[in-house]
Amino acid sequence: MAGPKKAKKCPPEGSPEWMTTYGDMVTLLLTFFVLMYTTATVDGYKMKLVLSAFSGLGMLNGGNTLQVGKLAEMGHTVASLPSMQKGRALDQARRHAISLFQPETNSKLVRITEDERGLIISFAADAFFDVGSADVDIEASRDTLRKASVLLKGLGDEQKFRIEGHTDSLPTDPDGEFYSNWELSSLRAINVLHYLSDFGVNEQQFQVSGLAETVPLVSNDTPEGRAYNRRVDIVILTEGHL
Repeated sequence: MAGPKKAKKCPPEGSPEWMTTYGDMVTLLLTFFVLMYTTATVDGYKMKLVLSAFSGLGMLNGGNTLQVGKLAEMGHTVASLPSMQKGRALDQARRHAISLFQPETNSKLVRITEDERGLIISFAADAFFDVGSADVDIEASRDTLRKASVLLKGLGDEQKFRIEGHTDSLPTDPDGEFYSNWELSSLRAINVLHYLSDFGVNEQQFQVSGLAETVPLVSNDTPEGRAYNRRVDIVILTEGHL
């Protein structure tokens, strides 16, 4: 007579033991690569180049190969595309400007920012001009203007620039040299261009405008805010804002 059948063992509940170790390893790898990415310096041009290979990314119309050679649908190599060349040049200009003006940015004499117009090099007006004056204090600003000319000349003869003068909201003395902030901001921008020209830039690559107090960066309600708004901006223009 056959003996009683042995009961089958039920499989253990939950995930296998190896799954816990595997999950911990994957989590640690993900953390490692996130840390590598967040501490790395991302090359904007290369990032755009990678994104351009994918379609469906909003304004980034992709679908082009990144392989060496000619794009079948466009007949150009990736590196020869004009918009990509301009994007790379602007990204290089930003890195060059940050390095070149490091002492001035540390002392708040120069600010480097970007917006839809392009790269902006902002000079604190109080370090370049006396109160209510459009005469450049060349002894105080010579080195900064020389550095700016080196940066601009390095971008080539086809690049376009705009110099914008800005004031705070306090009115000028109508009986003084300038009837309003429009005249003051315009002449400050023009005088900066003249000194840049003395250092070798081509005036034909420039536009000049005086914007008075119409484009403040912060509120003009405090002395600090007004000082921040008083500035002369050199804008390295993108293609859409020439």
